[in-house]
Amino acid sequence: MTDYTVSFVGTGEEITVSDTETILSRCIEEGIAQEYSCRVGMCLACSAEILSGEVVQPASRGLTEQERENYALTCMARPASDLELDRGKYPPSIEGDAAAAADD
Repeated sequence: MTDYTVSFVGTGEEITVSDTETILSRCIEEGIAQEYSCRVGMCLACSAEILSGEVVQPASRGLTEQERENYALTCMARPASDLELDRGKYPPSIEGDAAAAADD
């Protein structure tokens, strides 16, 4: 088991997360207000942009292959290095869907 530092841009919040737990579970334990809903990698509410570092997220079904490189679903993502995340940043596929819905 290895512990990594996860820093959240713009909030100054920083937590230690082991490689055996999800980022969301640690956020909940630490009282950090990370948005979430389904907790199974489908709704994308817990999405965060990966600014630096790497995650392992085998069950992130809501993301495309390319999006998995740049976005973490914190309910599924486990750190594989120290991380810098920007919470509340959604992948382009979601942003495009939201923009299309607003135009309707």
